[in-house]
Amino acid sequence: MAALGWLTPRRRSATARSVLAGEASAEAARKSEQELHEQYEQDQKKAKDRKDAEPPFPVEGDDKAAAFFDLDNTVMQGAAIFHFGRGLYKRKFFQRQELFRFAWQQAWFRLAGVEDPEHMQDARDSALSIVKGHRVSELMSIGEEIYDEYMAERIWPGTRALAQAHLDAGQKVWLVTAAPVEIATVIARRLGLTGALGTVAESVDGVYTGRLVGEPLHGPAKAEAVRALATAENLDLDRCAAYSDSHNDIPMLSLVGHPYAINPDSKLRKHARERDWRLRDYRTGRKAAKVGIPAAAGVGALAGGTAAAIAVHRRRR
Repeated sequence: MAALGWLTPRRRSATARSVLAGEASAEAARKSEQELHEQYEQDQKKAKDRKDAEPPFPVEGDDKAAAFFDLDNTVMQGAAIFHFGRGLYKRKFFQRQELFRFAWQQAWFRLAGVEDPEHMQDARDSALSIVKGHRVSELMSIGEEIYDEYMAERIWPGTRALAQAHLDAGQKVWLVTAAPVEIATVIARRLGLTGALGTVAESVDGVYTGRLVGEPLHGPAKAEAVRALATAENLDLDRCAAYSDSHNDIPMLSLVGHPYAINPDSKLRKHARERDWRLRDYRTGRKAAKVGIPAAAGVGALAGGTAAAIAVHRRRR
């Protein structure tokens, strides 16, 4: 402090206080650095302990386990039946005014990110009237073309990687959707999955009648389909996984031991958090899957997101 002798008492006092503040700040910074380092080490240890305690999933070679994936907005961006409608319009199956209805329903679905039963029922009724009188084989063949034209680029890479993790573990993977089973089967085959559960349209001698067998595979009906398939396949549902974006699929998700909320709507997100279910959101790339997923999956999911979906998601945060 002798170097400050030429200053006035007041200036010396102010300077001394500045020196004291600086030294105190430096000491606090060093102490904080040490505390942060210790906290980081503790957090890393806790994370490692949790990882070590959690068994690997999916379990390789577990033939009692399988995975069930919802399709619309879980595996694929948007609704399969709407994309199918676009392809049928291109092939002159119906008129322009019907295309406008399909376009509106698809726009609403992408902005809201959830299924509206009235919209979905209207879309199914439209599709049934359109395919009436056509052969099943014809629609299957057209479905292959429509997949390449409108659906392939809309597959969420993150969800696709989750499905692949189950396949790599030797487990069967099924799509479970309200979309027509023929469309779902095409998509499942093109993705290399085991098969698909979907809404069954009545056909006689290979020709569509324009009626359904039972009801659309939606909500509780999905859970019943999964339960029936699990019984037929001799699966243990407590060891199975299910993936969906919609609160309508809570019955299906609640049926299995490993439920996942993928790109969840607000109701499903709340339900999943209350029950400590795992969440994955590929619309923003914020959460990459932690189950057998390459790091690139999260990047691909981000690239595949639409501006509308991101905007809606941010509003919900």
